[in-house]
Amino acid sequence: MLIMASSPTVLIRLVASAYSIAQKAGMIIRNVMAGGDLGIVEKTSSIDLQTKADRLAQMSICSSLARKFPKLTIIGEEDLPVEEVDQDLIEDGQWEEILKKPCPTQYSSIKEEDLVVWVDPVDGTKEYTEGLLDNVTVLIGIAYEGKAIAGVINQPYYNYQEGKDAVLGRTIWGVLGLGAFGFQLNEVPDGKHIITTTRSHSNKLVNDCISAMNPDEVLRVGGAGNKIIQLIEGKASAYVFASPGCKKWDTCAPEVILHAVGGKLTDIHGNALQYHKEVKHMNSAGVLATLRNYDYYAGCVPETVKNALVP
Repeated sequence: MLIMASSPTVLIRLVASAYSIAQKAGMIIRNVMAGGDLGIVEKTSSIDLQTKADRLAQMSICSSLARKFPKLTIIGEEDLPVEEVDQDLIEDGQWEEILKKPCPTQYSSIKEEDLVVWVDPVDGTKEYTEGLLDNVTVLIGIAYEGKAIAGVINQPYYNYQEGKDAVLGRTIWGVLGLGAFGFQLNEVPDGKHIITTTRSHSNKLVNDCISAMNPDEVLRVGGAGNKIIQLIEGKASAYVFASPGCKKWDTCAPEVILHAVGGKLTDIHGNALQYHKEVKHMNSAGVLATLRNYDYYAGCVPETVKNALVP
């Protein structure tokens, strides 16, 4: 059931803010790239990078959210020093279209302090540094009682290969019980098995798991947000990552969008992911996600792979 409130609920206001804030982050990411100095820093390895865009976008997202919703728990990917944030980075707007939407009744009395927001300011940083710009997303996921219930994905470079007159960027959003918006839902043709997986974090386990699914095609791309978009737009039928490596901020927002259109995202064992504030950040038992036919892919995962990945 949906409730049209005379004034929007906390959750609907938060999603409306997150939409505008994600758009602002997308603009920051494009501006850093256009400026030419990415300010790249290696975090733990040569494939675990941080750029000026990651830093500025996270400061913008977290500070904008905290200013408007001071009781939220906000967990961002980047470990940044606490510092005064430039007013230029603050986004105060709320997306009007979302404010007009009804709130699912089960979420209508949620308080600010009940919510945990998981932020990945630049998902696909490595691809961003290499110019694979359509792989890049901004992810803002919202969790309640350990479950991902709302999410926003901004794709700063959507349309970037369509020529100079194309409108650059788009924002996809969703709330469980309400739906997902900002894209055209498509499915891979029946009987075709197209798997999307990691571009830069592959290993034997990942490849063994994919081989067992007998795919017609394997796409190796960057970014968890980007892979979920491939599922909902019919470019891939399963996202398979049989390895630790991705974190809660990578999966929270994308999971919501997928679940809102009837898909499913779990770890390799089929367990739901948990998003309460004390949870460990690493998705240690990997990720398996599909728009349809989840049981086929889950049934193909070899026992050797399951045994190697402890939740």
